[in-house]
Amino acid sequence: MSAERTALVTGAGSGIGRAVALALLEEGWRVALTGRNTETLEEARALAGPAAHRALVAPADVTDPVAVDRLFATLGERFGRLDLLFNNAGINRMGAPDELSVADWNAVIATNLTGAFLCAQGAFRMMRAQSPKGGRIINNGSVSAHAPRPNQIAYTATKHAITGLTKSLSLDGRAHDIACGQIDIGNALTPLAARMQTGALQPNGAVLAEATMDVAQVARSVLFMASLPLDANVQTLTVMATKMPFVGRG
Repeated sequence: MSAERTALVTGAGSGIGRAVALALLEEGWRVALTGRNTETLEEARALAGPAAHRALVAPADVTDPVAVDRLFATLGERFGRLDLLFNNAGINRMGAPDELSVADWNAVIATNLTGAFLCAQGAFRMMRAQSPKGGRIINNGSVSAHAPRPNQIAYTATKHAITGLTKSLSLDGRAHDIACGQIDIGNALTPLAARMQTGALQPNGAVLAEATMDVAQVARSVLFMASLPLDANVQTLTVMATKMPFVGRG
């Protein structure tokens, strides 16, 4: 992969975002790492080893339009173009529908949906205007874009909405060589998903351990999607732990 290709990864300080950012750096990409926590972003860059010189730590709150505008201005100044956005930043707030606070609902919507839109909007503008024009946007949808878990109404709603965002970007990007696809991830082993190994609430009320997979498999999947020429697109890709209770009836 040419070192001249540039990616932006949101939520890059930990978990899936960190794994994808490091994989892109290893493949020769220049990568801007963004998120709210500068310390974790710096830790991620340090893990890149010899490739760290191609990483830009660019802290930003993706829910803030002004911060996102500054982020894309920084990208333009530093790299001059953007070839890939991995729209990954996300949070969760759990609660039954009659118990979840409006504040928690709004927080999840702001990060998972509005933040994804703001970053996609910035990427779309940049990709449309640059020469040669075009690029790729990959949205992190989650298997919750297909089926909910108990007490996760806000998270599930945003992930279903990401599917609509992805399809609209894919359609509107055609005229500008902007491809957009979605990766739906199930039980990748990150610190946030570690609880799956000890017990996750099931629809029948039971708490059961679930199978997980190495987060490196998510990074490999994103790299595949990103490796395609712009006249080809993976519209939707599901990568999941083979034995997780998702397909069929558990």
